[in-house]
Amino acid sequence: MKSPTILKNEYKYWEITKDLIDQCIDIMLNLRQSGHPGGSRSKVHAMVATLLSGAMRWDIREAGKRFADRFILVAGHCNPVVYATLAVLNESLRIKFKQTGDSKYQNFKGPDFQLVWEDLLTLRQNGGLPGHAEMEGKTLFFKANTGPSGHGSPFAAGAALALKFSGVSDVKVFAFEGEGGFTTGASHETINSAWGLGLGNLVYFLDWNDFGIDDRPFSSIVYGGPEDWFGSHGWHVEGVNDGEDWDEITKAYHRLLINHSNSNVPKVIYSKTRKGRGYHVYDSKSHGAAHKRNSELFWKTKKDFSDIYNIDFESFGEVASETWEGQLEQATSMFNTVFKVMSDNQEYVDYLADRLIEMGESVPNEIKSCKVKPAINTNGNSIFDLNTLPDDIFAKPGEKLPNRVGFSKYASYVNTSFEEEYGRPLVLAMSADLADSTNLSGFAKGYNSSPDKGLFDKEKNLNSPLFPQGITEFTNAGMMAGVATVNFSEDAYASFNGYYGAASTYGSFSYLKYGPLRLFSQIAQDSNLKVGKFIWVVGHSGPETAEDSRTHFGIFAPGVTQLFPDGHIINLHPWEHNEVAPSLTAALQTEVPIIAIHLTRPPITIPDRKAMNIASHLDASKGAYIIKDFDHGEKKGVVIVRGTSSTNSLIQILTQIKKDNINIKIVAAISWELFNRQDKQYREFVIAPDEWHDSMIITNGSIKLMQNWISNFMVKKYSLAPDHDNKWRTGGSVDQIIAESHLDPDSLLNGIKKFVQDRSKRLLFKSN
Repeated sequence: MKSPTILKNEYKYWEITKDLIDQCIDIMLNLRQSGHPGGSRSKVHAMVATLLSGAMRWDIREAGKRFADRFILVAGHCNPVVYATLAVLNESLRIKFKQTGDSKYQNFKGPDFQLVWEDLLTLRQNGGLPGHAEMEGKTLFFKANTGPSGHGSPFAAGAALALKFSGVSDVKVFAFEGEGGFTTGASHETINSAWGLGLGNLVYFLDWNDFGIDDRPFSSIVYGGPEDWFGSHGWHVEGVNDGEDWDEITKAYHRLLINHSNSNVPKVIYSKTRKGRGYHVYDSKSHGAAHKRNSELFWKTKKDFSDIYNIDFESFGEVASETWEGQLEQATSMFNTVFKVMSDNQEYVDYLADRLIEMGESVPNEIKSCKVKPAINTNGNSIFDLNTLPDDIFAKPGEKLPNRVGFSKYASYVNTSFEEEYGRPLVLAMSADLADSTNLSGFAKGYNSSPDKGLFDKEKNLNSPLFPQGITEFTNAGMMAGVATVNFSEDAYASFNGYYGAASTYGSFSYLKYGPLRLFSQIAQDSNLKVGKFIWVVGHSGPETAEDSRTHFGIFAPGVTQLFPDGHIINLHPWEHNEVAPSLTAALQTEVPIIAIHLTRPPITIPDRKAMNIASHLDASKGAYIIKDFDHGEKKGVVIVRGTSSTNSLIQILTQIKKDNINIKIVAAISWELFNRQDKQYREFVIAPDEWHDSMIITNGSIKLMQNWISNFMVKKYSLAPDHDNKWRTGGSVDQIIAESHLDPDSLLNGIKKFVQDRSKRLLFKSN
């Protein structure tokens, strides 16, 4: 960053840039009559100072540079200020390229990745600029999808963590927020986590304008100011009482990033502003609605500009056209007038274009300390080969272990093996003070003779991939999703090379992770920059968490892991220890970005599959397999079973089923998503087309969450699940709750017998 003394010579250009951005915001929103003018207007000085001072190292020509600083708009509704800023800056490059023909002024990825003023005409239209921040195409400057209040904070901290852990903590993450969005729980979780993890490369810019949507100041409901909010949490705080004073902003940035910088202390700069600055409507009234199209107040904002630059808007004072085409023509004319101020000022064009090139060239191509070597393709690694899984991560028949221990072993194997080969772990993980309980700690345990790494410590233990957290499920999810968006590949548009993120909590609390992962799913779908994977450990699922009672165990657990488009998530329900590794391996082999593995707490006896003539545990990788096939004689239906307690009870009555000559097929349902990926021949071998109607479900979760496996009403009617009576279960011992859930061996046997006895009635319903 340049010193404030040198930057003083540039403020006159910044002032012009600010005025152009203001006008772009106004015209864009006047046309679309949708968006957020107030907060966008109040952040213009902050944007210009951040992007032109050198505080942020970035390249407007290439959003995918590995070692460029990252920008996350936590105040996602303020994207008009970002759109307008990029449009103004890019226009200087377009002018310079036309003048010189020099390719250095062009976007390296082409026009599809360059946001220009013509794009402002498409705000909030299908296929145009989105209504909130999205990381895609022309808006790859954003390094996360944001908009829901507070959701961007954990993403920013996660990206900073990935950079710090990789040995490139000089690469910073800039997070822009207002004091209203900062009141969210996610933001407060994040500032605690950022201090604890020593994220000195995380830089907040807080626009302190005291107003949000409602007609009351935040200072009337929230005590103190940024010094109290951040300083009390150990952050380095610098402030500006006049958010329109260029010199004060740059001096604050210089103190923050240069004079008093501490690599382990997260940073915030606040700027006291007026919401709606220069818009002639202020505070809450400026938040969510533009001036009426071509209204008196709108033209007043144009007159302010005209008076400064001695220009005339061709249509000044005219009413809006009644047609969209006419409105577009008016807006285009106004944009041309605004940008004539730029094109007529060659000195300004030269400064702005060359300053942008200077900043782009300041981004290093290589950083020797980076632990993530660019040649590695994580998706092609041999650890995701079923045939190479070592025997010692599996338990022997007769051992009594929970499936969560199987997860711990696999996690240890993956990270240790990856580090041995590449010098760094693959998966970074954090849990809500539950690392051992949910066995997420396996990612920090040494495999075979490798030593355990313990918990990360910002001063004493920098190499552990397991990060200590408080009760911060939401932030954990967002941070680990943020980790998985940081791509160190030499061609981030073609492949991902970075870290996967993993986080855990109880299954019944999984809803706390849904918000950030919904955004991560959108990024994975739409972003041109490839992202990694997120492993979602849904721990302590089902009625097996009995002793914790109904407040904790996973009956009626929110089925949020199913609320994603097809191809965005793979749900895994291994019923025993040895199914964890094969199912996870198969899931990680796919291109799917989110893997949700549902684990249970109590130990169960590992079955002797060979003696019981059950398919290998490796077949869990296929999503479903046959536990017991039909015997000779008339077939009586198919039992589809999912979950630990339910399958374990069913295994206990296999002998009785055979003794009673109950001719059923039993299918283990591990993962609908993996099963659906198998070829038609295998799927029909496991469950033939005509068998779907002749089936019942046994599950340790809500029957509502088995909809993919249920073909008709009668299947559901004869199914067995803990929510059989649509009531909350009580608490007690595991055996007591399993019985209350009707998942004990006797209940299953009786339910299967009824299913078989009523077969004619069930099939009659099908024929009708």
